[in-house]
Amino acid sequence: MKSAKITSFAILALLLAACSSGILGKKVKEPFQGNAYESNNRFWRGTGKGSSSQDNIARSKADLDAKAQLAGQVNTTMKQVADQYLSDTGNERAADVADKFQSLVRQVMNTDISDLRKIGEEKYYNEKTKEYTVFMAYEIKKNAMLRFMKRQAKVDQTINERQRDLIEKIIDEELKKADAADKD
Repeated sequence: MKSAKITSFAILALLLAACSSGILGKKVKEPFQGNAYESNNRFWRGTGKGSSSQDNIARSKADLDAKAQLAGQVNTTMKQVADQYLSDTGNERAADVADKFQSLVRQVMNTDISDLRKIGEEKYYNEKTKEYTVFMAYEIKKNAMLRFMKRQAKVDQTINERQRDLIEKIIDEELKKADAADKD
């Protein structure tokens, strides 16, 4: 009985020790985490991290990482919106319009977007590893991005008039939601 208690106590002590540092290691708090840096109904937001022995390369990596995350969110959101809209309307040429819409989104994301705002940048230097680590955060206001996309759709020569009208309807629906969120 006494050895069972000692064994139980030893197991409990081991479990508590393992939980305090965690099996994965100690949790690290990095900059630009939390609600203020997550996308919501008003903004698309992206954060990035880059490390290198040269500070300009670390900064470029963080910049690219944050912008890629942002572009992925915009692309995914717009694909979901287009798919939902086209399935709701029962359009017989939905796949063709969805392809054109996705092409427009990619084209817009490859263009310099005027409303891209850097909302934070922090740089750290580790003396032991002689390495810089840069954290970066960007945001795009949804309604500004959607208006930009609408302007691009109007001048895109690869989109016919019917497709353009559908794309503009999709964007207008999302603009209503984004504008309503701005008023809240």
